[in-house]
Amino acid sequence: MANVFFLRPFFLFLLFCFQIHQAFSNDRKTYIVYMGDHPKGIDPAILPSIHTTMTQNVLGSDFEPGAVLRSYKKSFNGFVVKLTEDEAETLAEMENVVSVFRNTKHYPSTTKSWDYVGLPQNSKRMPLENDIIVGVIDSGIWPKSKSFSDEGFGPPPKKWKGSCHNFTCNNKLIGARYFNIEGSYSKKDIKDPTDVNGHGTHCSSIVAGNSVNSVSLQGFASGTARGGVPSARIAMYKVCWETGCDQAGILAAFDEAIADGVDVISLSVGSSQVKVIPYFQNSIDIGSFHAMKRGIFTANAANNLGPNILTMTNFAPWLLSVAASTFDRKFVTKVQLGNGAIYEGTTINTFDLKRKMFPIIFARDIPNTAGGFNSSESRSCIKDSVDKQAVKGKIVLCEGYQIASDVGFFSGAVGVIFGRTYPQDSPFIFALPATLLSLWNLREIQYYMKSTRNPTATIFKSEEVEDLLSPYVASFSSRGPNPITPNILKPDIAAPGVNVLAAWTPLDPISKFEDDNRRLPYQILSGTSMACPHAAGAAAYVKSFHPNWSPAMIKSALMTTATPMSSNINAEAEFAYGAGLINPVKAANPGLVYDISEADYAEFLCGEGYTSKELRILTQDKSNCKGKDNEKVVYSLNLPSFALNVNGKFFGYAYHRTVTNVGSANSTYKARIISSSLLEIQVKPDVLSFTSIGQKKSFSLTIEGRTNVQVMSSALIWDDGNHQVRSPIVVYGDGS
Repeated sequence: MANVFFLRPFFLFLLFCFQIHQAFSNDRKTYIVYMGDHPKGIDPAILPSIHTTMTQNVLGSDFEPGAVLRSYKKSFNGFVVKLTEDEAETLAEMENVVSVFRNTKHYPSTTKSWDYVGLPQNSKRMPLENDIIVGVIDSGIWPKSKSFSDEGFGPPPKKWKGSCHNFTCNNKLIGARYFNIEGSYSKKDIKDPTDVNGHGTHCSSIVAGNSVNSVSLQGFASGTARGGVPSARIAMYKVCWETGCDQAGILAAFDEAIADGVDVISLSVGSSQVKVIPYFQNSIDIGSFHAMKRGIFTANAANNLGPNILTMTNFAPWLLSVAASTFDRKFVTKVQLGNGAIYEGTTINTFDLKRKMFPIIFARDIPNTAGGFNSSESRSCIKDSVDKQAVKGKIVLCEGYQIASDVGFFSGAVGVIFGRTYPQDSPFIFALPATLLSLWNLREIQYYMKSTRNPTATIFKSEEVEDLLSPYVASFSSRGPNPITPNILKPDIAAPGVNVLAAWTPLDPISKFEDDNRRLPYQILSGTSMACPHAAGAAAYVKSFHPNWSPAMIKSALMTTATPMSSNINAEAEFAYGAGLINPVKAANPGLVYDISEADYAEFLCGEGYTSKELRILTQDKSNCKGKDNEKVVYSLNLPSFALNVNGKFFGYAYHRTVTNVGSANSTYKARIISSSLLEIQVKPDVLSFTSIGQKKSFSLTIEGRTNVQVMSSALIWDDGNHQVRSPIVVYGDGS
């Protein structure tokens, strides 16, 4: 009896743990159930009833009408439903289910930029550009912007099947829908495609905005704002809200955009943290795969989690992953001290203090003790941490950095000086005079303040200067290599993504601080979000010349004509910038292209471990992995790049490629290798002769060597005297 009494607390503890487990297990979360392509012989209209039946079988007595939040039925097969973890596992084991994954959130990842990449306003244009439709999956759009006026536009192309929901469109902005599957809205959200935070408007005008003369951000970056294909049409699919962009909405947008008849999709969203997620277990891989199957090109931002390696979050070879590069525009904001010393920082400061000197104080010396803050908190200038009375009429020195929406007017301070350790290549806009200095400069200012009885300073209005080091990849831009398939290069390409001026919504201040009254029609932003629509615009430009080219052909054209970039600034080399900086005009006439069919991707997926059964659900054809289920298949995927992950020992690998002639009918290309002496790279045959357009020729490329160098960059160039078809070759070790 004593033993039982002794064990009673233990049993009670186990019971408590079981109850806690049950409580969490019964807590239903939103899941996406992906079931591949439309099943053959079944009317897509009955798919929702199939989804409902599957859900009933899993939920049993817990099933309620409306349990299925959305059915994907237009372009592929799947649905959204609330499940417990156990129920999700049960559903994942059902027949014809490819994957079941949580509906997590993603987040949003030009007067001069198009000129910089070789697409000036007077570039050759094709009449077909007017029929190109770009689908933008983002935060909505501000329809009253001049960038989206339909003056001079005729009716939408006949192929267009889309519509506008709770929204007024025109002949430029021909489609606008919104998706919020769980129906959760914040106070600021508007339940229609209207853009309340500016991101979608900005991206839309970069890719296909009209040419609008004499625009600027209060005098900065003045000129003509225009998209890559200003005559093209835009369809907006709003999936991003104040709380983020959920995967179920992104997949719904793909489902609709594919069915609507878009030609190119621009998607500037990504995960907020580095996660390695297998193919077909996230909405972007799935949606872009089905877009590829229908001949639709998808560009996706590489993400803003750099500068470290292995910080990308999407790696599918059937989409274009875009890194953010600088171009020759840079903003500097100087600080002058009372002793005459001047230090150069980075922000876009539109305020002019007219060089008047103000007292400068340490934030750490004025904590808001009444609010419960101490000096260790106030030194970094976290929100509400400084004494309001102490900052009035003064410039405050912060030993850290805070976002503009939290800084606000900083309790009435004249201005703020921040210090930070990471690179300062992307300036921010604040609601008061502010600049960001290197910690080295900050220490010098601290020394001046400590050694001076009444230290003073002023913050200058920003200057727009030429960035002589450009182009280079911005520090925030996510880097490769590809952790899922190490022998496929990611990112694919770089495009302008720093200090880009484009259209904006008047519903959001340029500093993101609500009380800031600077609500302007054009805004300057930085991010891979800005790079992605540049690449999408370049793809649309190429498609206007070659409407029948596949997404892989367009991707090949963009990559093989890209302007090479230097590893002197970006040590990560191709893992920072891919094939290089986009060159749209050259991409319209690449000479040769590397094409990839759906069957080729299916064979690649066999090598990645997918079974014949899984492939048949994905493709709804007779895909068979017999004899193809080995890791060497990746070396035959017909990509316009070569990546090789080695372990430092002697290595030798052979790649097989096929090029299609799209240049001159009668042409001869000779192979040229640019390589380190540590590698032996051979091409066989090293001469390819063509007698007609569309003719295909195959070759092999072998790489041999022994090296412990982390990253070795080489290149293959096919040259016929008129075209230089360049493919990057990257050999790297596990430490890269």
